[in-house]
Amino acid sequence: MRSIAIYPGSFDPFTNGHVDIVKRSLSLFEKVIIAVAVNSNKSCFFTIEERVDLIRNVVGKWARSH
Repeated sequence: MRSIAIYPGSFDPFTNGHVDIVKRSLSLFEKVIIAVAVNSNKSCFFTIEERVDLIRNVVGKWARSH
């Protein structure tokens, strides 16, 4: 059985603290899904597309193929 974690958030911006949580999660789970959400109560600095791209650029190097 594979262990999967889901890390939801608006990630606007994706900070070093978020990166640390993802790194630590990868030592506990086989797969970590980062779910980028829209929070209509916040004024965003980045569009959702920009946030997804930024996150992929940072954590993409840790991706494992299964």
